[in-house]
Amino acid sequence: MNIFIYCEITEEKQIAEVSLELLSKGRKLANHLGVKLEAIVLTDKAEAVLSRINDFGVDVIHLAEDTAFFPYRTLPHFQLVKAIFEHEQPEIALFGATSVGRDLAPRVASALRCGLTADCTSLEIGNHIDSKTNTEYKDLLYQIRPAFGGNIIATIINPETRPQMATVREGVMKLEEVAQKKTAEVKFIDMSKYLNPEDFAVEIVERHIEAQKVNLKAANIIVAGGYGVGSKENFGLLYDLAAVLGGEVAATRAAVDAGYCEHERQVGQTGVTVRPKLYIGCGISGAVQHRAGMDQAAKIISINTDPNAPLHAIADYAITGDLTEILLKMITNLTRKIIKQKK
Repeated sequence: MNIFIYCEITEEKQIAEVSLELLSKGRKLANHLGVKLEAIVLTDKAEAVLSRINDFGVDVIHLAEDTAFFPYRTLPHFQLVKAIFEHEQPEIALFGATSVGRDLAPRVASALRCGLTADCTSLEIGNHIDSKTNTEYKDLLYQIRPAFGGNIIATIINPETRPQMATVREGVMKLEEVAQKKTAEVKFIDMSKYLNPEDFAVEIVERHIEAQKVNLKAANIIVAGGYGVGSKENFGLLYDLAAVLGGEVAATRAAVDAGYCEHERQVGQTGVTVRPKLYIGCGISGAVQHRAGMDQAAKIISINTDPNAPLHAIADYAITGDLTEILLKMITNLTRKIIKQKK
C-alpha cells in the first residue's frame, strides 16, 4: 500500500524533471501516510539514474534494464508497469503529464479498472464522507486540477478503487531533495516473466528529434505578454527588455492565438508552468487559466492600463499605465545602469 512514481527517462538518459518533482511530492505524501516511496525505472542504462533517485529519499526502486525499454515504446512499458502494480498493490501511483505519461497512465488505469485524474496541479491527503451512504474514507488522495476551461478548481477522489492514479503537470510541484540521503533498495524485474513477442510488434527503425527551442522552466526572469500588448511588432519591446535582463519571453494563450508569439512560449493551463525569480506580465489581464501557470513566481510585476486587472491582485508590484511608454523607460534605464556598472 505504498506510493509509486513512474520515472520517465529523457532523450539524454536522465530522469525527466517532472518525475523528480513527483519524487519530491511523493516523499512528503509518503511521510504523511507513514508508507514507503517506491520508484519504477525502465531503461537501457540505469546507473546514473539510480544515483539521482537516491537524492529524493526513495525507499525501493523497481528496475528493468534492457535495450527494449529505451527509447519508449507503449506495449513493453505498459505490460511491465501493469504487472508491477498487480503484484505490489500500490495505494497511490503518479505519472508526469507528458506525452509518455498521457500515453501510459490511461492504459494502466483501464487495465486495472481504477480511476485516473489527468493534469493535476496539486495533490493533498484528506478525508471524505459519502453523504449518501454516510461512509467515511480516510487518507484519500485529493487530486486537484482546473476544470471547465479553468473557471473552477475541481477536487477529485477515488474512494473505492486502487491505486489512486493521477498524472501531474510539469512545474507545479516544488523540486526538493531530502536532507538525509539514503540508498534505495533495488528490486530487479525479470522482464521475461511478463513480456511476450507480441509486445515488441512495434519496432523503431529511425528517429528524428527536434531540439527544444525555448526552455522557459529554466529561466530565472520571464517577460510575458498578453493580448493587451496589441501586436506582434509590440512584442519586440518584450524581447528587448528580456535581452537587457537576461531573461526569456513568454505569452498568454490569447497572445499566441492572435499570432503575436509562438506556441512554445505559452504559459498557463494549456502551456508551460513556470517558477521564475521574476515574472513581468505586460498587458495580461490575469485570467485563472494563465495564473495557474505562473502564480508561484518569487516576484511578480504587472503592467496594465486597467487598474482592476486580476493579475494586479497577485502582483508584488502593480504598474498602471501605457505599456509602450513603461517598457521603453525600463529598457532605457536598465541599459544605462548596466553601462555604468561595466565602466
